[in-house]
Amino acid sequence: MLRTLAFSLSVCLSAGFVQAQSLRPPAYPLITHDPYFSVWSTTDKLTESPTRHWTGKAQSLEGVIRVDGKAYQFLGAIPTNYRTILATGELKPYPAQYTFAKPAAGWETPDFNATGWQSGMGPFGDTPEAKTRWRNVRTNPDGIYYRREFDYDGKSDPSAMLLSINHDDDVKVYLNGTLILEKADYISEYVNLPLSAAGQKALRTGRNVLAVHCVSPRGGSFIDVGLIVPAPTSAGVSPATQTDVTVSATQTEYTFLAGPVSLTANFLSPLLLNNIDLAARPVTYLTFTTRSTDGKPHTVQLYVSAAGTLASHSAGQDVAARTGKATGGVQWLQVGTQQQPVLQRKGDNVRIDWGYAYLAAPASTNAQLAPGSLTALKNTFVTEGALAPATGEETVGSAGEVGLAVSVPVGSVGTSPVQKHLMLAYDDEYSVQYFGQNLRPWWRRDNKTDMPALLRTAEADYSQLVKQSTAFDKKLYADALKAGGKQYADLCALAYRQAIAAHKIVAGPKGEVFFFSKENFSNGSIGTVDVTYPSAPLFLLYNPTLLTGMTEPIFQYSESGRWTKPFAAHDVGTYPQANGQTYGEDMPVEECGNMLLLTAAIVKAQGNAAYAKKHWPVLTTWVNYLRDNGFDPANQLCTDDFAGHLARNANLSLKAILGIAAYGQMAAMQGDRKTADTYLAIARDMATRWQRLAADNRHYDLTFENKADTWSQKYNLVWDKLLGLNIFPKTVAQEEIAYYLTKQQPYGLPLDSRKTYTKSDWIMWTATMADSERDFQAFIAPVWKFANETPSRVPLTDWHETTDAKQVGFQARSVVGGYYIKLLEKAFKAKK
Repeated sequence: MLRTLAFSLSVCLSAGFVQAQSLRPPAYPLITHDPYFSVWSTTDKLTESPTRHWTGKAQSLEGVIRVDGKAYQFLGAIPTNYRTILATGELKPYPAQYTFAKPAAGWETPDFNATGWQSGMGPFGDTPEAKTRWRNVRTNPDGIYYRREFDYDGKSDPSAMLLSINHDDDVKVYLNGTLILEKADYISEYVNLPLSAAGQKALRTGRNVLAVHCVSPRGGSFIDVGLIVPAPTSAGVSPATQTDVTVSATQTEYTFLAGPVSLTANFLSPLLLNNIDLAARPVTYLTFTTRSTDGKPHTVQLYVSAAGTLASHSAGQDVAARTGKATGGVQWLQVGTQQQPVLQRKGDNVRIDWGYAYLAAPASTNAQLAPGSLTALKNTFVTEGALAPATGEETVGSAGEVGLAVSVPVGSVGTSPVQKHLMLAYDDEYSVQYFGQNLRPWWRRDNKTDMPALLRTAEADYSQLVKQSTAFDKKLYADALKAGGKQYADLCALAYRQAIAAHKIVAGPKGEVFFFSKENFSNGSIGTVDVTYPSAPLFLLYNPTLLTGMTEPIFQYSESGRWTKPFAAHDVGTYPQANGQTYGEDMPVEECGNMLLLTAAIVKAQGNAAYAKKHWPVLTTWVNYLRDNGFDPANQLCTDDFAGHLARNANLSLKAILGIAAYGQMAAMQGDRKTADTYLAIARDMATRWQRLAADNRHYDLTFENKADTWSQKYNLVWDKLLGLNIFPKTVAQEEIAYYLTKQQPYGLPLDSRKTYTKSDWIMWTATMADSERDFQAFIAPVWKFANETPSRVPLTDWHETTDAKQVGFQARSVVGGYYIKLLEKAFKAKK
């Protein structure tokens, strides 16, 4: 019976990949639930690098299969651990002497008399990580000078040493009076740089002095420098031979040969959006299927570990790992930081350092689970084929060195597949702070369900979710294939989990669904309207309630009186603190147009005007702002703010016109014919004037009455087609499409005539304006080529260079949900 069940599940897990994408993803999704619980492989072979958080920081998962006593690594490269010579603030604060005034000559030498300097704790800067306040040139024109003493025992090889540094901005580093590093500009994370030849020569056994000068002429300020050396790692293990990898909407599956045994490793995040309770459940399944390839039986054991970095911002933070009490047929381990600073850390390039990561196994697997030193745990498994019994005591140490591990005795494996599975999960306890109130994740909104209980539910659902997810993946791919062709289907499959995992589903103050986005690798904003706008098609297609969960905080922000301006806010804060807009500049036409069009799309998807009616007063305020200010926009930013300010922006004007028309359409749905006629007439009049002011030779300009030869993607025009507004003649879109086809580059259509970079989400919208399948696929093919060939190995970037496929900025963002706009067009047509 067990073999029959294992075989049937194995068929389910592989069946969804019959038509899975053939492109080589820039990065492979492994765990994809929210902006914090998001782990990827950034190499084509799963063992070529450590697994990483979407930001690029190592969040190490390791997997080893032992066949007849020989160990093969199949998951993750061994992450490098380091021995500290001089600690940075990532590990712990440190004492230093510092001054903001230019010191006397020789300040960097070991024997300098620093009397009169201040004493304080490093790092230095104006970020939450800084322990001593230092601000930029406006208040400290000379920057900061600081000195640290340390002892070196002479046992480590200087040629192997690394400077660990994080600086904002220009920095000079001295060791015992010798300049060992001069580095301009800034970085936003710690990097390890080889100790220069001068630094190796300057290092002494015994007392040493590190001296640093940093200036910050603009923006933020931060400086931290330390010295480390790579430490010995675990025993050598041969890599398994990877033979295949496929990505579908909810699953990533790898196949390997480990000597005479075949291994399939499947990562399933069952993000089925028709079931919000399920979509909000932060549990990923790891399923392993083994079988003999030579017809002979073989003894097999499996090992999986997860580093404490899954629950920390940095590898140096102290974590505690422990064994939980097995209940309901599930065994589990837990790891989290010692400090637990709930919702305190905010920003962009950050990881979560509150809550707890879990590694769990069904009791039926007879698995052994143990927390501890990752190196020791792995070495024990490689040698013994099992882990030592857990003692029940906590293991405390740095997040990069301490973690959770499980060994599974698969047993004698023959030609019939044998299957085992594990679960990885995260309990953040509180997810978002909303105007001072800490909100819980949706799955524990009543605080009656804890993670052990959720793991029991997830285990009970496992077999059914495998089948449902596989069926969903096949249908999604088939639908996308029919709508836009194979390359389009490949891109949709790749974008699905990424778009969802850049959000968090939480329970609002009234128990309502909130679906907060994070601006990944942009500025870290939460609930950004012009991020919701491009990502909307995916959620309109599969569950419009999630789109109301994105727009609702913006509506409430205005309706509460906290936001008093006559246009929509840009955001509601910096993730995960949604306490009010933090973006430095408003985008009035952009955000009003977005909110009106998004509401109209929700109304169309839901088939009634209830949501618009609920927020009609504020929608009326916004549409009147567009009526008065939207047609010929003043010099301002739009969603493509990276391109800078632009006056008389023709594409932004399109958004305003269609937002006004959408308001008229929604008024008609509520039976208010007079209001509908008024605003539709305004929109049609504006559309006529728009064509005159934007017209150029067989296309329309970037800006009104522009005498230069300019152009831009008019992607906003797609809503005229999708919503059936019919404000513009169809010839406008078709003239633009024909013109764009003459401007294609190898890796896509540029955003506009100013630069050769592009936004792939907007290309999808532009392509959907095309009437012919051939023209649609002509736009999609270069985007597919970009995704397949980009040298930037990060979760899919939406902002890339069309000439060489390199990432310009952004990664792992939700806006790739916009790829689903062609599918949405088909769905909206079916509603007519």
